[in-house]
Amino acid sequence: MTHLHLVLAATFCLAASPAQAAGLKLLHIPGGQDGPAIEAAMWSPCTKAPEDMQVKAFMILAVPDCPVAGNGLALVIISHGYGGWYLGHHDTAEALADSGFVVVAINHPHANYADMSRANGLTALIQRPVDIKRTIDFMLTDFPDIAKIDPQKIGFYGFSQGGYTGLVVAGANPDFSKLPPRCADPKAIDCPQVSQARPRQRPPLPQTLTHDPRIRAMVVADPLGIVFQTTDSVKDVTIPLQIWRSELGGGAGASQEDIERLEHVLPETPDVRIVPNAVHMSFLTMCPETRRSSEVCIDAPGFDRAAFHRQFNAEVMAFFRQKLRE
Repeated sequence: MTHLHLVLAATFCLAASPAQAAGLKLLHIPGGQDGPAIEAAMWSPCTKAPEDMQVKAFMILAVPDCPVAGNGLALVIISHGYGGWYLGHHDTAEALADSGFVVVAINHPHANYADMSRANGLTALIQRPVDIKRTIDFMLTDFPDIAKIDPQKIGFYGFSQGGYTGLVVAGANPDFSKLPPRCADPKAIDCPQVSQARPRQRPPLPQTLTHDPRIRAMVVADPLGIVFQTTDSVKDVTIPLQIWRSELGGGAGASQEDIERLEHVLPETPDVRIVPNAVHMSFLTMCPETRRSSEVCIDAPGFDRAAFHRQFNAEVMAFFRQKLRE
């Protein structure tokens, strides 16, 4: 899959959602010594009727800057895949907000559809969990409505590289030596992040990767699993975990065999859901009619992405309700 296709996926896979009262506010998390500024979108419970809201060049159904309704609310952070952005899973965010969650989806800096300047290489994989920690820090310290969020009820949803990100945040320590050698085109998604010279040698890493025990429950979809193939790599991932796997796959670095191996080496048995006839990109939000021909908008014959997302959103919501509110 080309970088252009990924940009089209991130940019055009937007459509009207079933949300009825999800407030939407765009956030700016300032940069600092731990990384550059982070742009994010926040959905929250809202008592007003939704309206068309323009985000970038697109219109979605939401209530702009709606006051956050409720108290003691659970917080869910969303991490996109390679080349994605904060609206790539907006229907899931809206469904969660409608059911009483505050949801924040981020653009990983310099590794999103609008700016891929640092999307390749190990630095991007190492920085992703840092971005999540910084987002949680912001929501629990600088967010104006901090009093409405329960810091003991934080969840995470990640797709593809976002799933990798969540596993690291939850305590996993990836083995980057498992990544194949980097190919000639540094922008191709199926080209990996280690040098050709010594592909089997573990690249130098920071003393510790960023973990965050504040996250209490996690959902990941088709995660980059090749770097988590041993019990030692995931021995500290003990929070409630739901793993969604597309039956047909197709995501680079997220082979179904690697994900299945990950499921078996985890110390706690995860809640595994296999989606029949789904491809990797089926986890992205529904595409509008004008962009259905884009490669990332094409599902397998007979697969209904909208129907699947209704089921997916309901089950993810139920999982977080049980694990974060019990």
